[in-house]
Amino acid sequence: MKSLRLGGAGAVIIVALVVMFALPKTISAFGVMQATLFAAMAVYGLSQGFVWGYAGILSFGQAAFLGIGGYTYAIAAINLGDTTVSAALAIVAPMLFAALLGYFMFFGRISDAYIGVITLTVSVILFELMNSTSGSQYHIGEAVLGGFNGIPAIPVLAPPGAPDEPLDQIGVWYVAMGTLIVAYALLKWILASRFGRVVVAIRENETRAMLIGYDPRVFKLLAFVTGAGIAGAAGCLFANWGGFISPTVFALTMSAQVIISVLIGGLGTLIGPILGAVAIQYLINVAGTQHVIDPSLGLGIVLVAFVLLVPQGVVPVVRSALLRVFSSSKEVKAVAPNAAANPESRP
Repeated sequence: MKSLRLGGAGAVIIVALVVMFALPKTISAFGVMQATLFAAMAVYGLSQGFVWGYAGILSFGQAAFLGIGGYTYAIAAINLGDTTVSAALAIVAPMLFAALLGYFMFFGRISDAYIGVITLTVSVILFELMNSTSGSQYHIGEAVLGGFNGIPAIPVLAPPGAPDEPLDQIGVWYVAMGTLIVAYALLKWILASRFGRVVVAIRENETRAMLIGYDPRVFKLLAFVTGAGIAGAAGCLFANWGGFISPTVFALTMSAQVIISVLIGGLGTLIGPILGAVAIQYLINVAGTQHVIDPSLGLGIVLVAFVLLVPQGVVPVVRSALLRVFSSSKEVKAVAPNAAANPESRP
């Protein structure tokens, strides 16, 4: 099983690298732009997949960290002119906010249901707060917040030390896919470490983990902060994808979208949220080009269908099927030599 997991992770990274370098050579510039959005949403899906699937923390407001990351990058890039520092701040700011929020939630011993309600409420508050910032008086330095209209003309990422040479669309794609690969590898490493094993143990039985000497509050808080940082990186990529950020990034639809992505891909996996996020974003893009079915209604139908028909998610179902096939083939190979050595046992 361990060798299969390592082989699977290596295969995922290799496939991602192939896609990263081959895709720009095979599709149009508009296709690369859409693929960049898919990569950003996949990073966002990873953040929820880790926090919910492995740490057992159902954050209904993961969009709060996505939005904080996007807004932090936009404001810092406009004021500082250094997109490298701005990208780092886009990761750090959501982590600090998550550390403050998580401290009161986990050390206050708030139950899981109320944690979901609190995170959802925080995203709603941030949505309403940013909506109410229309007017030139609402600004941070040179960055005018713009209210519902958002912040346009966000500076694009540039190589470190060369702020006057912004990346083109293909360059942003490489950064987005590189971030996705790094986030996936980082979470794999975390889950293979002692910290990751304790996080999973707390998810399985918090009382038992506490009785053997671990403080669940500390591990939950660290996992929550890690997920917030990854969501912040996704927010930075999202702002670079469109060169624009608005309060809709905090909307309930963004939080619902990532939850649906994890459910479809499969809880307790990392590749599942990636595939689920790409699939959901593709469906949203397709739904936006037609006027027969409301996109939100379509997402609801997809969610209900998967919950009823494939409650485990796609990746766990496929993995179970492959394991059964693999086990069956090993049993056949083990029985064959015995049958050859004992002809009397043949039917």
